[in-house]
Amino acid sequence: MKKPMAVSDQGQGPYITRFGPVERTTHALIIVSFLGLVATGIPLRFAYAGWAAPFMRALGGPASAAFIHRICAAITFGYFFIHLVTIIRNLIRAEDKKTIFWGPRSMVPQPKDIRDVIGMFKWFLGRGPHPRFDRYSYMEKFDYWAVFWGVAIIGGSGLLLWFPAFFARFLPGWMFNVATIIHGDEALLALGFIFTIHFFNVHLRPEKFPIDLVIFTGRAKAEYFEEEHPLEYERNQREGRLASLEAPAPSAATYLWSMGLGFAALAVGVFLVLLVLYALVS
Repeated sequence: MKKPMAVSDQGQGPYITRFGPVERTTHALIIVSFLGLVATGIPLRFAYAGWAAPFMRALGGPASAAFIHRICAAITFGYFFIHLVTIIRNLIRAEDKKTIFWGPRSMVPQPKDIRDVIGMFKWFLGRGPHPRFDRYSYMEKFDYWAVFWGVAIIGGSGLLLWFPAFFARFLPGWMFNVATIIHGDEALLALGFIFTIHFFNVHLRPEKFPIDLVIFTGRAKAEYFEEEHPLEYERNQREGRLASLEAPAPSAATYLWSMGLGFAALAVGVFLVLLVLYALVS
């Protein structure tokens, strides 16, 4: 039997549900909108580069690129708003509201995450065992908060540049200069992090290569689950919840669009990073 390409489909045991439809859809919207924002933004940020003008023409020209950029910005504000509403809804419905902000299922950094960071460096140096992660590792929490604050900062500064006449009614002119700097530099930081560190951590490191589709399909084999998030796996096992989390294998259509979007995002992201690096060294 041929070994599945996606690491989340490899290993023994049934499929276990990890992410629901809202989380999967949100991540897909993040990918599409972020790629669109970066692709239409870097020709302006590196307008002096030799590739900038041809790249802009390929996008249909400045007017077309601006339209695409604003559509992707609207998508970004949309999923950010939906996420905030989801948090508020979960907070209202939760029996123990403290678990939203603290505990094994929370995205809030906790003392264990600091211990895991230290443990990871010890493991790198062969001085200790690999940390055992719960629902979310410190790496996943870092990714989450990077996107959360990045959307707030880049989105906020982008609104000033999108509607200057409105904001000029009550903001001084220098604020728009600051917004321009923040918008471009923060976006460049996000590009560098997402297309290098994030891509490597979730897809390109040896145990993940060539791709991990769990965020797209929402499920992974039990062996994958036990290796990547052993503390959560063991807790669900103790509480007798594993059976309720079992799911059928992803359908052919789900697998096809997941693989297509995943590899397309990797290819476009790496290509854009190479363009930026070329502009910086040329």
